[in-house]
Amino acid sequence: MDCAVEIDQLRFAYRGAKIVLLIPVLTINRREKIFLHGPSGSGKTTLLGILAGVLKAKEGSVKVLGRDLTRMSGPARDALRGGHIGYIFQMFNLIPYLNVLENIMLPCRISEERQRRLNGRPPEDEARKLAEHLGIGSIVLDNVVDLSVGQQQRVAAARALMGAPELIIADEPTSSLDEDHREGFLQLLFHQCREIGSTLIFVSHDRRMMPLFDRAVSLAEINQV
Repeated sequence: MDCAVEIDQLRFAYRGAKIVLLIPVLTINRREKIFLHGPSGSGKTTLLGILAGVLKAKEGSVKVLGRDLTRMSGPARDALRGGHIGYIFQMFNLIPYLNVLENIMLPCRISEERQRRLNGRPPEDEARKLAEHLGIGSIVLDNVVDLSVGQQQRVAAARALMGAPELIIADEPTSSLDEDHREGFLQLLFHQCREIGSTLIFVSHDRRMMPLFDRAVSLAEINQV
């Protein structure tokens, strides 16, 4: 099966610090839903940063969507991330001076690749469609700073899904939600990932969600530091 992520002998350390990650091998297939877990300080956010091309491993191979990030320049990694990777941050990182609709459309304003994958559909129409599917269609003109945590979370998910990126990375986006809202959000996210054929890497401390995913990966087990 075609791979979304292929890691081989990854070694990473921050400048002047000890090694944080030493991962001999990790493979994630396209369209898989992966639950990534591990204790605080185990390197989960660092690994996500490497997979998103924000951080660069000095040793080993990190292939994302068929491209080796360790051999790419900073601008090339930025272009790959902007065009092909949707990222849901733990604190959402919504733009406070943009309304809901403008926040959702942002990836297609920044990336020509995300715009191209709309196949001629207006970004506003696609953003409204995503908002409806995620249950926030009635608030698309509201300011994001006036929304509840659950609503902000759905805006962040819609923004990440905009323009059908092949890989979705979610860094503990459900940590502020209760159990009922958490599972409901996950099912909406799963549905949208199936619709656009995306691979999902989801990080959480809450192992109760683990059975909902195709596979669980323990960073403590694969990281040999």
